[in-house]
Formats: sequence, structure tokens, C-alpha cells
Amino acid sequence: GLELSHCVGANSVGPAVPWRSGGPCKMKRVRTVFKPEQLERLEQEFLKQQYMVGTERVDLAATLHLTETQVKVWFQNRRIKWRKQSMEQKAAKLSQFGVIQPATADSTDTKDHEEDTVDVEL
Repeated sequence: GLELSHCVGANSVGPAVPWRSGGPCKMKRVRTVFKPEQLERLEQEFLKQQYMVGTERVDLAATLHLTETQVKVWFQNRRIKWRKQSMEQKAAKLSQFGVIQPATADSTDTKDHEEDTVDVEL
């Protein structure tokens, strides 16, 4: 589940800042730590298909003792990593042939895929 640390600000320097305007203090989520066996299975499934939806995602989450949201977020983050690796490989191949990529390609690509970036894991 979602674990949040205690309020920050009561005894710290500076004013308390609401976390997502949900209260009088700033809460910090605890990052999900996946077990090696879970990561291995998630990677196996990702190699088969980059998008996991519906009952497949529910079944995989239950099998791995994770929430559906944790599986969904893992796949979203893994797709971002996959795209980045693909772009780097493409750039490396082009550089072998002396083709130079424009400097703005990375910033444009980042903006195009910003909606896939997920910072919160449940």
C-alpha cells in the first residue's frame, strides 16, 4: 500500500507545506522496492508485450503480491526506459555513419512522452 512519512514542518525550519493540498503538512511517499523475483517476472512480461491492461494486469499483480497500480506504474516507467534506450541505440548507429542528431531531439522527445512519466507509486 501507500506509505507516507510523518508530517514535515512542525519541528523543521520553514513553514509546513501541504502535500497535494491534502493537509497542513508535507507528506513524502515511500518508494516501492520490488523483490528480484518480482522484477524478473515483470521484465519477462515486458519482453512479451509493452502494454499490460485489464485482467492480465490484475492477474499479474495478484501473482506477484503487488497492487494493480504498482504494476501499471512499473510498466509506464519501463516503457519510458525502453524508449530512451531505443533513442540512444538509434543515435549510436547514426553516429557510426557520421549523421549528427539535432541537439533539440531529446527535449522534444521528453515533452512528447511527458504524460507517461509517473512519480507516484501506490
